Amino acid sequence: MKTLLSFLFIAFTITIQAQTFEGTLHWSIKSEITDPKMKAQMEKAQKEMGDPANQAKMKQMQEQMNSPQMKAMLESNPQMKTQMESAMKMMQGGDMGTMIPKSMTLKIKGKNYISKLDGGMIAAEVLYLGDKQQSYFLDREAKTYIVTSDDEPEKTSSKPVVTKTSETMNILNYTCTKYIVEVTERGATVHQIFWTTTEIKGLDLKSLSKQGLGKGNNSLYYEGIEGTPLKMELTTPQMMMVMEATEIKKVTLPASDFAIPAGFTETKGVGKY
Repeated sequence: MKTLLSFLFIAFTITIQAQTFEGTLHWSIKSEITDPKMKAQMEKAQKEMGDPANQAKMKQMQEQMNSPQMKAMLESNPQMKTQMESAMKMMQGGDMGTMIPKSMTLKIKGKNYISKLDGGMIAAEVLYLGDKQQSYFLDREAKTYIVTSDDEPEKTSSKPVVTKTSETMNILNYTCTKYIVEVTERGATVHQIFWTTTEIKGLDLKSLSKQGLGKGNNSLYYEGIEGTPLKMELTTPQMMMVMEATEIKKVTLPASDFAIPAGFTETKGVGKY
């Protein structure tokens, strides 16, 4: 699960160089637990969450959250309030599948972008301002933002092996070339497949090769890969995930979409981004 969420996190925090492309890209996200032991554990947890006795406990916890004292504490920490409400909603629904986002949308205008994961437990959006070379996590429900860290991640995984193949695929009328990437981290080999196209004029995602996550060497994009990824497949010993572009739209976007909304206050996040 950690590797899958890492892959999504990196997809969510990409950095884009100056573009002439302006518009939106949308990817669907599908995931599946393939390890029998992990799958059994997930099914057991989901069954337990759906048990009437546990649902009653969740209802009691919800009532406690509505107490004046708890409300006052949560109101003083909007980020915690949003996280707790999302967790409670998932547990009351009894569906573990709600933990994983179902899609990602990316808006691009000049040097700026804003990306959003829809569904799952990651409710925030990422705003990147090119003139400041800085990313921000936005939480619209809590009306807060976090300034992300650009510290150099610690390298704990092997150097990725990138192989360009002669295979092609048509996605949204764009011809995509298949790249295979293998990287070993903490003794486990992660296989990634990228289907990329160079036919989207004005869009350059090469700077993704510099992105990392936390203390690992995971990456959504690697040196040796050309073009824009329209389909990405991640396979680990425990699970698999597929992100595939479902819409690419060239459209003029308002400058107001690429700014920290008025009334938002800065808060401190947990860990480094």
